[in-house]
Amino acid sequence: MTTRYRVPGRPLNLCDAFVDRNVREGRGDKVALIVDDPDRGVSRYTYREVAALAAQYGATLRARGLGLEDRVFIVLADGIEWVGAFFGALKIGCTVMFLNPQISEEELAFYVADSRCRGLVTTRAVADRLPAELGPLQAVVAVDDPAFVHAVSTAPTALANAPTLEEDFVIWLYSSGSTGAPKAAVHRAYDFIYNVERYPKEVLRMSETDVTVSVPKLFFGYATGSNLLFPFYFGGTAVLFPDKPTPDRLFELVDRHDATMLINVPTMIAQMAQHWEHAPAPPRLGRLRVLTSAGEALPPELYRRWMDGPGVEILDGIGSAEMFHVFISARFGEVRPGSLGRLVDGYAARIVDPDGRPVATGEIGTLHIRGGSCAAFYWQRHEKSRTTLQGPWCLTTDQFRQDQDGHFYFCGRADDLMKVGGRWVSPQEIEDALTRHESVAEAGAAAFEQAGLIKPMAFVRLRPEYQASPELATALSHHVAEVLAPFKAPRFVEFVDALPRGDRDKLDRKRLRTMAGEAANRAGDPT
Repeated sequence: MTTRYRVPGRPLNLCDAFVDRNVREGRGDKVALIVDDPDRGVSRYTYREVAALAAQYGATLRARGLGLEDRVFIVLADGIEWVGAFFGALKIGCTVMFLNPQISEEELAFYVADSRCRGLVTTRAVADRLPAELGPLQAVVAVDDPAFVHAVSTAPTALANAPTLEEDFVIWLYSSGSTGAPKAAVHRAYDFIYNVERYPKEVLRMSETDVTVSVPKLFFGYATGSNLLFPFYFGGTAVLFPDKPTPDRLFELVDRHDATMLINVPTMIAQMAQHWEHAPAPPRLGRLRVLTSAGEALPPELYRRWMDGPGVEILDGIGSAEMFHVFISARFGEVRPGSLGRLVDGYAARIVDPDGRPVATGEIGTLHIRGGSCAAFYWQRHEKSRTTLQGPWCLTTDQFRQDQDGHFYFCGRADDLMKVGGRWVSPQEIEDALTRHESVAEAGAAAFEQAGLIKPMAFVRLRPEYQASPELATALSHHVAEVLAPFKAPRFVEFVDALPRGDRDKLDRKRLRTMAGEAANRAGDPT
């Protein structure tokens, strides 16, 4: 049958692009995945074995009634089951989403209802937390159910890829919910090819010799890209581990598996730096050539502290659920402490004032970003889609400035800024100033209101060789006043064992603001 009309979009199945292609190109026997499990030991899987497993998972999910455009959640710890479910669902044309397996019963009910998913791949423990009313959810698969294990193991190891297109909405990336209810950024298949052809290729210079280890887990888009899609696209190797990351565990994994890239976040970089400083002998770094950092800005003092110790380059960057992955990043040989670097090729940005007009170089404004990996819309969030995703532009609430050389500096989110004495203050600059003090391991700043006035407060985790005291709190406040300005100095400094963080290790600034108000009410304002 002939027709003058053509379905838009070129063929693209992400399982084919990231797994099957490696087999066709002669890397079938190369190790694609290493799973280092404290209970099961170390397991290695070749690209041929991952391709076979994806086919088996795909066939098993299809037998459960799932197929083209059906939404499927993966709620698993990092491991071979996560990878099999992910590529298996993509292979049969499903739309894939993922969640932290430590999710609460209330949160799980929200995601199931919000997404209207038809499938969920998880464990029996998580399945037991599902709500009684499942809505469209019809296939709940537990990877630790013996019946499912048998079904997968006896399924065929070859399966045709579903005829999906570049324009198909194949992955939804849910935001962390740090600024309200989580929302799903709906992405086309091509978004993931667009970014992987730019950030890891141009900035990270990835190749099939790279071995990646990640602090964030695969349910976080930062890790989905960096520790699965990126190494697989270039024929490299990804290392997964299901247990909690700790400094000694990460140094062990880097050494044991000859990792070349460590996907990291500032909190863990600080802990690893501290571990290095107090270790009887420096941990072995083997072939490690780079750390990436994202999720929140890397304090300049922490960068210098790391470089004075392990000395492996850190490339800081920023990405988002809306853009899939990193779109501004530092480069090898160009790192400027405190800067997130320059635009990744293929992305454009503008920094604007509240009226949408570009600000002058060096001035702070709101970042708008454009690039071929931008989400199409937010699921079930029409008004938010209209205000944030405008044409080719994503209008963030992130506050930035740019220097004359094109380097970007993060200055906080618009809703985090505090107006002190009629002047705007970013919590980020207070935190950076505090981490320059020798006693401070990490810090968080927030505003509180008292007698109608907004004032800054700081929460500080000390390095182990220092003790909390009123005198040290006063010294830290004076330190900020000297480094920045007196009006930016925190009125209170409270010492904590840990800062509040979400499941993606970002500072929970909503919780910080609550803590600041509670602390101020307890102490009364001395100023």
